Amino acid sequence: MEELLQSQPPMRVILLGLDQGLFDAQRSMDELSALCEAGGREAVACLIQKKDAPEPGTVLGEGKLAEAKLYCQNLQAEQAIFDGELTGSQIRNLSELLEVEVIDRTMLILEIFRSRAVTNEGKLQTELALLRYRLPRLQGLGQSLSRQGGGGGGGAGARRGAGESKLEYDRRHIHGRIQALEIRLKEMEKRRGENRRTRQKSGVPVISLVGYTNVGKSSLMNALCGSEQAAAADMLFATLDPTARKLTLPSGLGVILVDTVGFVSRLPHKLVEAFRSTLEEAAFSDVIVKVADAADPERETQLAVTDEVLSGLGCGGIPQLTVYNKCDKTGALAFDPDILLTSARTGQGLPELLAALDKALGDRVRPVKLLLPYNKLGLADALRARGSVTAEEYRDTGLYLEGMCPTEELHRYEPYLLN
Repeated sequence: MEELLQSQPPMRVILLGLDQGLFDAQRSMDELSALCEAGGREAVACLIQKKDAPEPGTVLGEGKLAEAKLYCQNLQAEQAIFDGELTGSQIRNLSELLEVEVIDRTMLILEIFRSRAVTNEGKLQTELALLRYRLPRLQGLGQSLSRQGGGGGGGAGARRGAGESKLEYDRRHIHGRIQALEIRLKEMEKRRGENRRTRQKSGVPVISLVGYTNVGKSSLMNALCGSEQAAAADMLFATLDPTARKLTLPSGLGVILVDTVGFVSRLPHKLVEAFRSTLEEAAFSDVIVKVADAADPERETQLAVTDEVLSGLGCGGIPQLTVYNKCDKTGALAFDPDILLTSARTGQGLPELLAALDKALGDRVRPVKLLLPYNKLGLADALRARGSVTAEEYRDTGLYLEGMCPTEELHRYEPYLLN
């Protein structure tokens, strides 16, 4: 059955956009096309109308919609996707005019999130965001609601139609489900907070990889950690649930590396809000690594989007490194000793990145030479677990060790330090 589903052709869709000069409309439509691919769709046409202000009921003008309808008919498109947010009435009006299903950019992103979420928290966060977004648009989305069961002759005694009754029922049901999801997610967020406090007590530094979607964060994590532990794919939103792995820096310092959900331009506010507990992994980091695509001409714009989201999470005081990944691709940034260029595929620049992380966390460890009495060998195990040991020798007077010791643990070893 799974093979049969995978062999089915993607849904054919047309893309619609309004260019008011507020942003690069063509770039945004290219991103929407990539989102369609990630959501199992094929964009067969793209129509952009330049207009100072949107039409209240349909956003686009009558002529452009007539053209879009012809595209839908001639190209057998099953769906039209608008590059922006639509109201419920706009969705209904456009669907009636184009005679195909209509969704907007946010709904597409939410569908992708729903299909990609793996953990229980990710699934619940996605469902919550989807319900919050659908609630004010029920009337436009509910094309199947019957409105032919009404009766009465009008006035105060008129009975409501069956469709209106179902609409009210759907609203009550969604409100109840949203409340239940919020309660469950608060419980999960509390457990996540407890896990964060445990990590903080352990003293192990946390490094978060953040950035635009599809810039290679998961591939970079796999390259640094030495195994395929994070799901890496060349498509938008390959990673939704945060993945944490242990990494040992060249100094011997052990850290936790966290791969987070990627961003897109105009990331829906409700999505940021629903995934806030997941995104807040970055806010509790010791170092944030902002990853950009070295070969993308819009890399600085992508970094600006990343900075905007991080600022909203209160990450301003956390040390940050900027890494330009995929430097092996055609059109990538030229070598510059003042910037970090990496390639997760070839390994280029990874030693420099690790060295930069060591420097950023330099106050967290100290090199030590110790001579531990044989009745204190438990401290040697603690050093191996919390720091690193690069040399050891059994001597008559005790165990000689060289390595790196976490600064906060240094007081335990002071009696045994060698000058």
